[in-house]
Amino acid sequence: MDNTEGYNIEYDGTVHLKYGSFVCLTTVGLSLVYGRQQYFRVQPRDVQVQEGGEAMLECEVANLAGQVQWAKSGFVLGSSSVIPGLPRHSVIVDRRHGIFNLRVRNASIEDDAEYECQVGPARPHKAIRARARLNVISPPSSVEILDHRHFSKIEIKENEEFHLECIARNAKPAAKIVWYRGIVELNIPNRDDQIIEVPGKNGDKRFTRYDTHSRISLKPTAQDDYARYTCEARHEAISSDIHMKTTVQLSVFYPPGLPYIEGYTEGKTIRRGQTVKLACRSRGGNPPAELIWYKNGKQIQKAYKTAARVSQNVYIFTAGASDNKAKYKCESSNIMSKSPLKAEVDMTVLFSPARVTISGKTEAKVGDLVTLTCTTANSNPPAEMKWMVAGRQIRNATSRTLVSPEGGWITTSNITAVVEPNRTSLVVTCHGLNMQLRENVVSTHTINVLYPPNPPFIHGYRYTERSYIPSGTMQKISCTSYGGNPLATLTWYKNDKKINSVIKTTDKSVTAEITIVTNVTDNKARYRCEAANSAIDIPLFEDITMNVYFPPDYVTIRKDPVELKPNEQATLTCDSGSSNPPAKILWWRDGILVQGLYNTTKAGLHGGTVSTIELKLNITEQLNGIVYTCQATNEALRRSAHDTITLQVLYKPVFDKDNEEAVTGVEGEPLIVSLKADGSPQNIAYTWTKDGLPIIQSSTGSGVERIISDGPVLNITRLSRHDAGTYTCEAINSQGSSVIQINITVQYAATIVATSESVIVNPNETAILWCTADGNPLSDGTITWKRDAFPDFDSHTSVMYHKKGTSYLRITHVTRNDLGNFQCTVNNGVGNVTTKDVMLIVKHKPEIDEHPALLKFASDEGDTGKVICRSQASPLARYSWARSGWPITANTTGKYYTTFRQIDALTSESVLYITHVTSSDYGNYECVARNELGFSTISPRLEVTSAPDTPTLLTILNVTDDTVTLGWTPGFDGGLKASYLIRYRRVNDDGYKYVDVVPHNAITFTIRDLEVNTQYVFSIMAMNKVGNSKFITDLLSANTSNKVPPSNSSPSIDEKNLKNFPDFPIIVGTILGTLLILMYVLLISCLHRRSKKRISVAGCILKRRAKRIREQNNQTRTSATIEICAPNSHNDTVTDETLSSFNEKSETYTNEESNNDCVEDGRKQATSTYLVDQKDYPRPQPICLSDELQMQPNMVHNTHTLSHPHHHHQHFMHDRTRARDDQNLGYQGTMSAKSSYISAPSPAPPADGSYYNMPDRYLSYSPPLDFQDPPPISALPHVGHMRNPEPSPLPATESLLRHQRDAVPSPDGLHKTSENPRSLLAQILEQEGYLV
Repeated sequence: MDNTEGYNIEYDGTVHLKYGSFVCLTTVGLSLVYGRQQYFRVQPRDVQVQEGGEAMLECEVANLAGQVQWAKSGFVLGSSSVIPGLPRHSVIVDRRHGIFNLRVRNASIEDDAEYECQVGPARPHKAIRARARLNVISPPSSVEILDHRHFSKIEIKENEEFHLECIARNAKPAAKIVWYRGIVELNIPNRDDQIIEVPGKNGDKRFTRYDTHSRISLKPTAQDDYARYTCEARHEAISSDIHMKTTVQLSVFYPPGLPYIEGYTEGKTIRRGQTVKLACRSRGGNPPAELIWYKNGKQIQKAYKTAARVSQNVYIFTAGASDNKAKYKCESSNIMSKSPLKAEVDMTVLFSPARVTISGKTEAKVGDLVTLTCTTANSNPPAEMKWMVAGRQIRNATSRTLVSPEGGWITTSNITAVVEPNRTSLVVTCHGLNMQLRENVVSTHTINVLYPPNPPFIHGYRYTERSYIPSGTMQKISCTSYGGNPLATLTWYKNDKKINSVIKTTDKSVTAEITIVTNVTDNKARYRCEAANSAIDIPLFEDITMNVYFPPDYVTIRKDPVELKPNEQATLTCDSGSSNPPAKILWWRDGILVQGLYNTTKAGLHGGTVSTIELKLNITEQLNGIVYTCQATNEALRRSAHDTITLQVLYKPVFDKDNEEAVTGVEGEPLIVSLKADGSPQNIAYTWTKDGLPIIQSSTGSGVERIISDGPVLNITRLSRHDAGTYTCEAINSQGSSVIQINITVQYAATIVATSESVIVNPNETAILWCTADGNPLSDGTITWKRDAFPDFDSHTSVMYHKKGTSYLRITHVTRNDLGNFQCTVNNGVGNVTTKDVMLIVKHKPEIDEHPALLKFASDEGDTGKVICRSQASPLARYSWARSGWPITANTTGKYYTTFRQIDALTSESVLYITHVTSSDYGNYECVARNELGFSTISPRLEVTSAPDTPTLLTILNVTDDTVTLGWTPGFDGGLKASYLIRYRRVNDDGYKYVDVVPHNAITFTIRDLEVNTQYVFSIMAMNKVGNSKFITDLLSANTSNKVPPSNSSPSIDEKNLKNFPDFPIIVGTILGTLLILMYVLLISCLHRRSKKRISVAGCILKRRAKRIREQNNQTRTSATIEICAPNSHNDTVTDETLSSFNEKSETYTNEESNNDCVEDGRKQATSTYLVDQKDYPRPQPICLSDELQMQPNMVHNTHTLSHPHHHHQHFMHDRTRARDDQNLGYQGTMSAKSSYISAPSPAPPADGSYYNMPDRYLSYSPPLDFQDPPPISALPHVGHMRNPEPSPLPATESLLRHQRDAVPSPDGLHKTSENPRSLLAQILEQEGYLV
């Protein structure tokens, strides 16, 4: 016997296994107390699955009798095949065969748990259970070498220790890490491995995964360069053909090997000019070695190449003398080298001397001894020297050899030669020979023999005292010398200054020619030609002197004094430049010759003469800007020079006489005043002032000033009438100042500033009306009077104008017809015309307004009725009320109250309030309006609220290409707020289009989007909450214009096609109709589904009927209750709109007191972990919802307003086609104020067309309720039910109620039942000012 978890089981050959937390009950051969007991045919077994895979826990029960369910870690999953909250878990059920296998799809770590298959008890069977473990394994999510990407390169120095750490993340169970070098697995004894737990979300250790860390240490050598180290993660969830690993590559830094040189062997000789290729190479090293070539310790080449850890630097050059005994060195190094490694060679180069040079004299006289030296360039081996003089070899020459710093040897040899007669030159030759290379270099030196030349002579110009050359003339002069060795060198000088010449040479002579363009410097100038060569020490020469005529090259005018001022005398002095012969000087003024004084001369430059003349002037302002010219003429050459002077006479500014001193501008427009002033100097500063206050200058302003000045310009950007006045402008310069005054007049539009108030006169008297205007200018014709439809206006009136801008209109023998407004019009030609009406009141008896809206009034029983009597009279009328001939005493009892209100000077009204309206209060009332001149009467009628009357006088106010504006006169509104509906159609169409008038109280409306040049017929109807009026007969028509105004944009092709598509409205209507039908089908199907729960619904209906009977018997409430039962299901959502009935005409509905008697008792209870005895569980029951729909006239504040489709939404034009219904509109029944609901057949719309703007979300009206005993209507009047709430006056001492009734409490508690209703209404009337 084993008592496990409260279950008693007897074993017959029992095998009892316990391991860990698992209990397995084997029922092989069981002998149970009560016959064959239920047992596990297939017990759940531990299952291991990879994350994301699918697992199956089998559980098969034989002799099944109890309820089977699965539990996970002690939490019951239920017996359903679909487990709520666990979409990946499901139970595969075959109850007939006892199969209840638990399937887990897309397994995750969260599914790793202990599962238990539980079979509940069922007499006489006892409960059994069996456990199994679902072990979910997960491969590592990633494997990485810390801080190194896959296949990245790790740079490390040779013999430097470093570490590699590999991490295999998020595995279950922990992964194993294996290290490889290349493809060889490493067995590293000192590796550091560690496993770290990674809890699940929010630290939940049930969902723990594991990170495996492995750390190895390496000390690489050069052999590890390019080695690859791989970390591989191994895990039972990873198949053998898949490798999860990451690899890094080592780059080990180590020094390079010794360099070596190829291409030249030391001791080998090469010839100059031979191409040499030296290659330096170094193997090994990381990074590869850097190779540098040096020559004699100086770097010559650094460029090198590398390939596979081999570096190479090739230096190619042409051997020269400097390469002989040169040391070439190659150095190899990298970052690991402690010092560079090197290889070097010494080079031997053979070369002959590049040149031979002879030094010594190049000229000598006959018999002179000339010493010459011959030197070779460096040579290897040394060169041998040989001399040749005049073709003969010299054998006694001396030689010596020196080591060259550039390599090789330099050889020098000296000889002495004698210059023999009868020779013009002596030729010497020197040879340098490199015997080993068998190369000879030769140099030649020539010695000239010197002889003196003959004296030079000048030709091309002859000088006499009377001959002259005009300045600017081109003159060529030549100098020639014969003989001499070498030929003479000719040089020209001008006044001892060397000048250039053109040399022409022949075998026996030389000529030097100069070209001169004569100028003033050539007058009296000395030109000299010298001839010289090496044979003479003093040059030979000849010279000439020139005579040149030239004009003066400038004229200078001086004035005294420097500053010229009026009333002073000044002297102008004119000095000419040097001239040959002397110049003649004259004065000119504006082209007119002026006689000068004191004409003198004196010696000038270059042998010329300077002339001077003076001119005396008396200075005046008129001389400012006058130009004087001085002319100096060389009469021989007929050439002259000029100079001018413009007189600047200094004087203070003077304003131009043409400046306007009076300027006129228009208010609101810009005004610019520009002045002119003259002064010397012209640097004039201007200052503007008005009334002593300076005007801001534009240079110092902020840019927002309206009045600024800019020099002589005054700028007013926007003229104001206050800118009128005198402005002063002061002009200042260094000589003084001047002032000018400008008077600015501002013209502005005339406006009416005052008129006579309502003038009251008796008939046949004279009335005087006056009108005062302000403006500039003002004249007698500025103010005019007129009145439309006033016959013989001129004969009955006279006008008198006052200079101060007032016009008086005198009307004689006034009559009643003269009463009204006279129009005063003001226009002075500036700006807009201003008009104002001036009222003339002629005393007359009252005239009562008989507008349709003032002939009938409406109110419901129990409310406060209101009747208005309005009249026009002077003096204002007094009102009295009567009914059926009996005067009404108001404001004394609780039944009648009156108020008086003055609307304007002539119009007043009296309002009669009738409280607690009953059927006897309906009918005609008499109103008498009386003043001292007489009385008038009218009989307005009080009726029950009803549908409005049809509007009248529908007219066309305006027509465009696509709009028509209509106007109408409203009829009686039925006592309620009325709105209007316009219908229209094309003349030849049968269907109408309808549009709501917005706002609802408008009396004009514009219909838009009409077709161009099309005739339409229009009609209108009125409607309120009670019903509709009839449409006006289709008699009014209008034709749209055929002229389309220009538009900035045109409709697209798609828009045009859509608009012109004839069936577009039909398609839209079809789509909307289809949607409505679908919604209706869904609603019917929903109701049909609910009908299946007939037992619950029937109980709910019985409960609802019982409650209704109780309410009708108690007679304590005035509202009816409808209870709607619906199942509690998230798939059967019922909104307030579908549960609440509403009255479209009253615009109210209620949902305040929902019946909560029906609740769902079938909510799922929390299942225990352990099994209990089998019992019947209740099935889910429906919820009964009740909505109270109330229509209480005295409880308006307790209702919620449901937006009417005509008023809640924006009003758009509806392009719906309907049949013509000129006379068929109107409600089929009327609505009483006592009614709670209005029935309408469903789904067909009302016959009056009121469905035209119904949104899709509105349902049809709820069915009417039959009240056997209608609830009583409260006697309290409610102001909120009036069309235009206006509180009626109440006496302060009497009660509004005639009969005491029990106050009905407001469900929402907004009304205090203890408050006197009369006092409440009286307070409202007193606050509004109606209580008199």
